[in-house]
Amino acid sequence: MRPEVQTFVADGPLPDWDASEEEIDLRVHQLEAIEKPVTREEALALVSCFGPDDCYGVAWTLLHLIETGPNPVLTTAPGPDANEWHQRLYDRAVNGGLIPRT
Repeated sequence: MRPEVQTFVADGPLPDWDASEEEIDLRVHQLEAIEKPVTREEALALVSCFGPDDCYGVAWTLLHLIETGPNPVLTTAPGPDANEWHQRLYDRAVNGGLIPRT
């Protein structure tokens, strides 16, 4: 796994809307430092970095970065208590015809 991805993953999930501007800017810069496409291993690690909300749109950037890797990343339906971003990744793979809905 590349160092840029390791750094992003090590800093944990994206912050929520209450985070400071500096913290959000740091995460954006970390994401921008990751060259596309990501590997399967990197995509799977990045899936753990979604936070509780969209973090002012940063979660969409993360989702699109994950989707540059080999798809689908999630091949089974997330459970009812799953993070909404995991559900989005799964739904996008189903809607894109990559996997059947389970």
